[in-house]
Amino acid sequence: MPDHALVGVVRIPEMQASPVRAISRRVLFALIALFAAVIIVYLDRDGYRDVQDNELSFLDCLYYATVSLSTTGYGDITPFTPEARLINVLVITPLRVMFLIVLVGTTLEVLTERSRQALKIQRWRSKVRNHTVVVGYGTKGKTAVRAMLADGTKPSEIVVVDSQQVVLDGAAAEGLVTVRGDATRSDVLRLAGAQHAASIVIAANRDDTAVLATLTARELAPRAKIVASIREAENTHLIRQSGANSVVVSSETAGRLLGLATSTPAVVEVIEDLLTPDEGYAIAERDVERDEHGASPQHLVDIVLGVVRDGRLYRVDDSEVDAIEEGDRLLYVRKGPA
Repeated sequence: MPDHALVGVVRIPEMQASPVRAISRRVLFALIALFAAVIIVYLDRDGYRDVQDNELSFLDCLYYATVSLSTTGYGDITPFTPEARLINVLVITPLRVMFLIVLVGTTLEVLTERSRQALKIQRWRSKVRNHTVVVGYGTKGKTAVRAMLADGTKPSEIVVVDSQQVVLDGAAAEGLVTVRGDATRSDVLRLAGAQHAASIVIAANRDDTAVLATLTARELAPRAKIVASIREAENTHLIRQSGANSVVVSSETAGRLLGLATSTPAVVEVIEDLLTPDEGYAIAERDVERDEHGASPQHLVDIVLGVVRDGRLYRVDDSEVDAIEEGDRLLYVRKGPA
């Protein structure tokens, strides 16, 4: 699709300047243009005469430039006393400039918005690489995005895909790039740059939608890491066959926490703490350091939960990972930011 046709479908966030600052900038530019015109007229004042055939003073040049730049014109009603012209410059002109700012500035901004958005979309599509695509911005999608942001991911590295504009407005307010459309369609995921994404999060509200979106995403991005959420455990094999690397069963996970909360509520609090990167402790993954080669993962300073070797996760007490090897990654508990 051409970039101009994507305006309204793809939305690139931008930093909003305050209204006072935006108007102040326009007033400053107007004053610069005004005084430039005054200097030009003043340097060539011998070529100008007023209705009284007098030589122009600096005030006369200022008045002439003012009425000229404001497109007011002159001739039918002409203040000829210095006092009247001074009042015209100090009072009438600011009112006139404010009117032009509101009328012309706002009109030009509306007319150029689509062009600016099209240019931003073109630049974004040419540069976006190794980002994360989040399909669905409901409760699960929002929570996933918050976790990624808390873990250090930049908002510009996350693209949200959803079919509801109201939902996308909330994502855009968080500084995220948004794409409106059905994520089960390959053309919509292409607009989100799924073919260049490092990871794709499927957080759809329905399991059948999640399966189809995963299948479409895997076709576009064979190497991307796809993490999918489903409601029912019986659909786990379907979504894995569709290409998901990791599957989270939301109903069973919530059920387990509810069950634990009845007898050991403190355990639930610890789990919530571990799943919140910006508070307390968090579960993280890191590379093995050089001085850790050959050591046991159970005897490190960090609390190690597992070892990832050749893409497979081993429990810390598994005999396969008695000794840490080069290239392993450690799943450990780290302290969150203070």
